[in-house]
Amino acid sequence: MTDLPKTTPAVRLGLVIDLDTCVGCHACAVNCKEWNTGGYPAPLSDREPYGADVSGVWLNRIHTFECGEGADSRTVHFPKSCLHCDDAPCVTVCPTGASLKREEDGIVLVDEDKCIGCKLCSWACPYGAREYDAEVGVMKKCTLCIDRIYNDNLAEAERVPACVATCPANARHYGDLADPGSTVSQLVAARGGYALLPEMELAPTNRYLPPRRTGAAAVAGDAEAQALPDAAPEGGFLGWVDRLLSS
Repeated sequence: MTDLPKTTPAVRLGLVIDLDTCVGCHACAVNCKEWNTGGYPAPLSDREPYGADVSGVWLNRIHTFECGEGADSRTVHFPKSCLHCDDAPCVTVCPTGASLKREEDGIVLVDEDKCIGCKLCSWACPYGAREYDAEVGVMKKCTLCIDRIYNDNLAEAERVPACVATCPANARHYGDLADPGSTVSQLVAARGGYALLPEMELAPTNRYLPPRRTGAAAVAGDAEAQALPDAAPEGGFLGWVDRLLSS
């Protein structure tokens, strides 16, 4: 079994996703697929992409569902990818050391040369963020585009994950969530950003900014009521996120 870093990384690079802004256009998923098919690692295969039994490797997926009733109902788009947990179970269950968590920035990766495709990591991940590539027999996942964010050949403004670079609604934000002064940390503090399934005690890096109410709640002008109810993990926003992840 693989060991996690002995201390929490001083830098924790990750994403903040604004569910109030995401329009479900899938541009993030498409650009993720395009970049990672030609970048690190490669490729991301598709099998029978237009047939009856469609399968393929997508490191970022978007789910769309309806929330609320009547005048307060709305469509919510929920992007899902690896959350780069501090206590990552995919790393600790890996029998070969293929799954690893970087000491310097907290990014969780897969060393494909060591991966045997046993899928233990996918069973251990409660977020469903692991993808099995049947073409090459190894597991793949979001790398936070390490070949972009550390690429000195790119302009500094372009050194962000592909999904962030392409989002037309500016719903995706990248930065150091260990730094309370960073833009992403300030967004989380200002909007009450959520860590998904905190009861699992995995300390995921990524955060979600909750969608705000529309309709009657918005007209009432109650700022607190405009957020979806019940921040507790057993209900409200996290309740339907939990149902979504387990569907």
